[in-house]
Amino acid sequence: MNHTDTRKETLEFNKLHKRLRRNVGNAIIDYNMIEENDVVMACISGGKDSFAMLDILLNLQKAAPIKFDVVAVNLDQKQPGFPDHILPDYFESLNIPYYIVDKDTYSVVKEKIPEGKTTCGLCSRLRRGTLYSFAEKIGATKLALGHHMDDIVETMFLNMFHGSRLKAMPPKLRSDDGRNVVIRPLTYCREKDLIKYAEHKEFPIIPCNLCGSQENLQRQSIKAMLTDWDKKAPGRVESIFKSIQNVSPSQLADKNLFDFVNLPLDREGEREEYAFSEATVSSSNIDESMFIDVTNV
Repeated sequence: MNHTDTRKETLEFNKLHKRLRRNVGNAIIDYNMIEENDVVMACISGGKDSFAMLDILLNLQKAAPIKFDVVAVNLDQKQPGFPDHILPDYFESLNIPYYIVDKDTYSVVKEKIPEGKTTCGLCSRLRRGTLYSFAEKIGATKLALGHHMDDIVETMFLNMFHGSRLKAMPPKLRSDDGRNVVIRPLTYCREKDLIKYAEHKEFPIIPCNLCGSQENLQRQSIKAMLTDWDKKAPGRVESIFKSIQNVSPSQLADKNLFDFVNLPLDREGEREEYAFSEATVSSSNIDESMFIDVTNV
């Protein structure tokens, strides 16, 4: 690679770094993810997303107007062949506090889930419960997970297609028992940016042998669908994500969110006027069934 190519690559990475920093910073501000004197437990799986999250959090920590601590935590699920030296070596190279939590969730998942079936659900629940308990043990006030925008949108479609629920992953979540708060600092980040970032930073990525080989996972199908959409209509994933930030309960159908049963007429005050331009009210596009002959009422 010549000098010109190296300089171009450096400039492109700097732009990428600034964009990711800005996206993470904006998400933290928009959802008040990190507050003064927080102890943020960064949950590091060994994948590209959690590595990037930790890297950017540590970067922002240096320039943040508030003081907060970052503690790296990895849950060693005892997967066969897991290289248990990689993460400790990496954390020590960063000179940051870290913990490796040993919990054999792998055996539990393999025992409970039939061969070929999706393991992600049970694995996630077991992992989350362990991390919640450990966060309390070390006094962490926030648990940071490496889910990004693509994860959030994929989860929404998974819940729609396979669970009949309009539900995604919130940027910030309080656990049901109120004892923990989960944050997702990468909420505004696209996966394609994180892939490039991880490649440039050369993170020591550890593949997940528990579920990574299950190519028929429902999530993989959703991911393929979104990838195709992204190629045909760039920006569509961002638009879908923005839609979950702009929810109109009265325009959906959930009776628990909006009282469709009791909608009394209210004709007090001035009547709202609806303006029609000549372009919209022309003889060629008027459907007479739209109008009521009030003279016969």
